[in-house]
Amino acid sequence: MRALLIPLGLVALCSAAHAGDISSAYTDLDWKRDCVTYAQAEEGDGDWASLACSGYRGYPVLVGYDDARESVYYGFPSDDMTAVWESFSAFNSSGAKVEWRIETKGDVAIPFAAIHRRSVSNPENENKPTEVLVVAKVAQPEKHEGCTIGLVLATGNAQANDQARKLADEKAKGFACGKDKREVIGEVPEFGRVDN
Repeated sequence: MRALLIPLGLVALCSAAHAGDISSAYTDLDWKRDCVTYAQAEEGDGDWASLACSGYRGYPVLVGYDDARESVYYGFPSDDMTAVWESFSAFNSSGAKVEWRIETKGDVAIPFAAIHRRSVSNPENENKPTEVLVVAKVAQPEKHEGCTIGLVLATGNAQANDQARKLADEKAKGFACGKDKREVIGEVPEFGRVDN
């Protein structure tokens, strides 16, 4: 029996090593300090702007702002950076910190998911927005596929951070943007995707 357990233990260790170690890193997101506006509305053309922001070790964060709503994209976009809009229907704003889930293999550390808190306006109480953790797949330089894979209600949910990390670690890498259905934990405000 013991002779059988040793090879099984080695297989488990090799599998864990092959998958890589997963950890978190945090970056700031301050529009005034960390972002460059590359397009914006002319006078009388509405209230919108497109910003490119610093993220994790060269992985950018792109913010699309339109009428007090934000669509945030993590990683390397395709040539058309406006191809997808993902946001809450209600007014919303993104938090000042982005948590990146990083897989490390040897000397290479790759961010595969981002977890970002959003405050969504509450029509029933303007002074108490609903807090939601948006879990996103990070677009890689060679694939350019990034999107929201899940939403976790953070308001009144002490397990929100753990739930978001579990969702990121289990789903982000294999998620097919535009095809797979995002996972929702808790009653979150309406959220949608528009492919332009």
